[in-house]
Amino acid sequence: MNTEQKVVIITGASQGIGAALVQAYRNRSYRVVATSRSIKESADPDIAIVQGDIAKPETAERIARVALERFGRIDSLVNNAGVFLSKPFTEFTQADYDDNLGVNVAGFFHITQRAAAQMLKQGSGHIVSITTSLVNQPIAGLPAALASLTKGGLNAVTQSLAMEFSKTGVRVNAVSPGIIKTPMHAPETHAALASLHPVGRMGEIDDIVDAVLYLETANFVTGEILHVDGGQNAGRW
Repeated sequence: MNTEQKVVIITGASQGIGAALVQAYRNRSYRVVATSRSIKESADPDIAIVQGDIAKPETAERIARVALERFGRIDSLVNNAGVFLSKPFTEFTQADYDDNLGVNVAGFFHITQRAAAQMLKQGSGHIVSITTSLVNQPIAGLPAALASLTKGGLNAVTQSLAMEFSKTGVRVNAVSPGIIKTPMHAPETHAALASLHPVGRMGEIDDIVDAVLYLETANFVTGEILHVDGGQNAGRW
């Protein structure tokens, strides 16, 4: 086993931003542990696939075990898995709450705890989470209280862990997107969604990938919430 090559874990890796991140890290010669509920096997020997529900601790345990058994180390973790549901606050159901808290919060907690433990042993590592600029700049007409509740928590814990790990060699950051052109948004909604950004367009998947890769190599940056949102976080428009 060659344990010199860096290894990244990417959650929510089956499509959209996650799938693009897998390819981007492979292009930079990282070995990748890619996970989601329905991800397909890869012919690439440097991509390990783990199917499972990220909200469950046993899935996180399996992901970390596969990374170490197959590749011998964990250098980076991209917490990309997430759910988003827009509806009036009083109409959220218990199932909505459980799903959002499970994926967005428990999913972060279980895999980050295990990845961080290995990074601390190694004396280096990088953790980055995908959140949302709606946390800081809610939009009237786009009710998203559960996104703010859960992703806002990720913003807060990003800064908390950055300080906790500040002298260990482990950095912790987040990317806070606006609305990105992914398969979750039907093409007929794109014009309306573009209008929600000051720059007048939706973000592209590559905009988020580029931000994650910047943070990956920015060794003097930790505790950063990097807004990639077409100006959404800057103010009202």
